[in-house]
Amino acid sequence: MYDHKAIEKKWQKHWAEHNEFNTTTDPNKKNYYALDMFPYPSGQGLHVGHPEATPPRTLSRG
Repeated sequence: MYDHKAIEKKWQKHWAEHNEFNTTTDPNKKNYYALDMFPYPSGQGLHVGHPEATPPRTLSRG
């Protein structure tokens, strides 16, 4: 059986130990607004897990 609680606990610990989701502020970088995507108002196309979504997310996290 898939033990989601154990798996979640494992990865939460890993992320905390490796500072995976911490961000920093670099005063030498210019601020910018990165608009990723909007879903269609109908909800069609709501899934954005495709290559078009990757570059803006990568850029905004770098």
